[in-house]
Amino acid sequence: MRAFAIPMRTRFRGVTRREGALVRGPAGWGEFSPFPEYGPAESARWLAAAYEAADEGWPAPLRTHIPVNVTVPAVGPEAAHAIAAGSGCRTAKVKVAEPGQSEADDLARVEAVRDALGPGGRVRVDANGAWDTATAIRVLRALGELEYAEQPCATLDELAEVRRRVDVPIAADESIRRAEDPLRVRAADAADVVVLKVQPLGGVRAALAVAEACGLPVVVSSAVETSVGLAAGLALAAALPELPYACGLGTLSLLEGDVVRDPLAAVDGVIEVRRPKLDEEALARYEVDGGGWRKRAAEARAELDARPVTPGAAL
Repeated sequence: MRAFAIPMRTRFRGVTRREGALVRGPAGWGEFSPFPEYGPAESARWLAAAYEAADEGWPAPLRTHIPVNVTVPAVGPEAAHAIAAGSGCRTAKVKVAEPGQSEADDLARVEAVRDALGPGGRVRVDANGAWDTATAIRVLRALGELEYAEQPCATLDELAEVRRRVDVPIAADESIRRAEDPLRVRAADAADVVVLKVQPLGGVRAALAVAEACGLPVVVSSAVETSVGLAAGLALAAALPELPYACGLGTLSLLEGDVVRDPLAAVDGVIEVRRPKLDEEALARYEVDGGGWRKRAAEARAELDARPVTPGAAL
């Protein structure tokens, strides 16, 4: 196990350094990078994904290139415009509902991104479950045309209510990846789209099983990983029977560095499906003591042994 800490270009979800660990097995390297607030039970899925990558590898791809969106953090409108304009992407996911910011800040950021993308550009927003239903309804109506709104509220009941009252399609993210039973989102009639992330769901095969059971269009997104973790997201996107939306896998631009020589960065809004090799020199720039990560992995392993992640089952 090799631990890393890579500075982020902009604070993202309150994080200024992306930290995690890499594990090696016969199939290659896997990434284990649950966020600091995640306990052993939730981190167990992330460890299962790392084991899958290291020990088994992934299903055969059905496509060779994955379209991606640019992710625009909760920055000012000028910075947001520059990020979107310089990305080469035709779709942008804009972070909204940042603590300490106003609805006016959100409106200005989205409008700047819309202007940067120009005609034919697609804008989606992500509130990370921060709004109540009244706020979500009001702000989404004010934001104008959107491809979809990702997790505007925290609960399935709230998502269902917002979905009934606005014309904007609703995407579920946290309601999938942090739920005991990710399949409840369809039963609750709470979303039009599901956002799937490999690590929080326990691996590519587990995520494919969730996608099949949900029966809704899928957007594959990253957890702001290194290229080692992003490769698993690309493997999921490449293995899905259909891929109607650009995926949220163009997040390497949020990091100051990477652990491979040939990073999985988007070119003209597309990433090639491949698995880059770990580079010792690159890793050495960001490697940190792994004691804390070995402890987290051991605790997660105990949870995983007690309750394995089984594709198709409630997680």
